[in-house]
Amino acid sequence: MKVLITDKVHPVMAEMLQQAGLAVEVRTGLDYDGLMAVAEQYDALVVRSKVAMDRPMLDRCRHMRCIGRVGAGMETIDTDYAAQLGILCLNSPEGNRDAVGEHALALLLALFDKITVADRQVRQGSWLREENRGLEIKGKTIGIIGFGNMGGAFAQRLQGFECRVLAYDLKGRDASGYERAPWAEEASLEQLQRQCDVVSLHVPLTSDTRHLANAQFFDSFARPIYLINTSRGAVVDTPALAAAMRQGRVAGAALDVLEYEDMANDAMSPEIISEDLRYLFDSERTVLTPHVAGWTVESKYKLAAVLAQKMIDALC
Repeated sequence: MKVLITDKVHPVMAEMLQQAGLAVEVRTGLDYDGLMAVAEQYDALVVRSKVAMDRPMLDRCRHMRCIGRVGAGMETIDTDYAAQLGILCLNSPEGNRDAVGEHALALLLALFDKITVADRQVRQGSWLREENRGLEIKGKTIGIIGFGNMGGAFAQRLQGFECRVLAYDLKGRDASGYERAPWAEEASLEQLQRQCDVVSLHVPLTSDTRHLANAQFFDSFARPIYLINTSRGAVVDTPALAAAMRQGRVAGAALDVLEYEDMANDAMSPEIISEDLRYLFDSERTVLTPHVAGWTVESKYKLAAVLAQKMIDALC
């Protein structure tokens, strides 16, 4: 069987697939039309998020046995239609959950200790101690929305901070394969909104989660919160977040992803920077990173190896 790898992944993927007896071809940089032209030649496909696997594309893949996504998010694949065609869709969230858990913790520490603001000030010759007095995680209540691989990894890394962790999963208690553990308490969304000081988002982007964090969401919290988002930018309604920060309902936000991110090109176009997004850029109460929460040296290997093994199990 022939497998096409369409994006830059760790070489371990091709090595593992070839060792299992599969013929592997690597063709990076294919755009939508380029992939459309060759897709029917292969039995399996490895993709990232740059090319949409929509119905017309999947119609060219009808004889395929599986499509693998290097990473966690599956929003660029019409998984329902693929299932109708008998195509197995696989991803590898186990490969970068450790990286995301650590990055979410780093974002929280940066917010609480004003690290990015203080760093800029010191480089400019300012030595402002009282203005940069921080907060401690100990004693805080941290809510995790989406308790799968990523949310579970973040909860695990909070163990040593002596904080309370509440976990709410939109799909219910047993929705994910991540092992439930005593470091998080199962809770409802209403409990999170009544009790949390910090909320961290770890949900996939679906029709149900798009703009999950909207004006009503922010209005529902009993006190000002700190927001962390390492999931997808469109989970947060940017104007609603900017308004909540202006009004003091959100004390600070740490965002690894932004609603206007161009995931197909790993970029952000200057012309789409709105007034509300500019507010987030200029605020000293935000910490921003360029969608790198799951982007480590170790995760590059693990993402490829985990997905390769899943594809081998499905194909061989």
